[in-house]
Amino acid sequence: MRLTIFWERMADHFGVAYAESFARDHVMAELGGRTVYGALEAGWETKDVWRAVCAATDIPAERR
Repeated sequence: MRLTIFWERMADHFGVAYAESFARDHVMAELGGRTVYGALEAGWETKDVWRAVCAATDIPAERR
């Protein structure tokens, strides 16, 4: 998954402003105790980060 697609999906689900805040501030067990930004900076694949966000926030299957 391209990074641009990832951010589009984040904005579609959370809204532009909250997607940024969520990615910066929300520490998730699914990402090994990292934030979205932390996981991406650590080299996680965007598709894996998206899957973790989906699991943590109960994003419906049709939006995954």
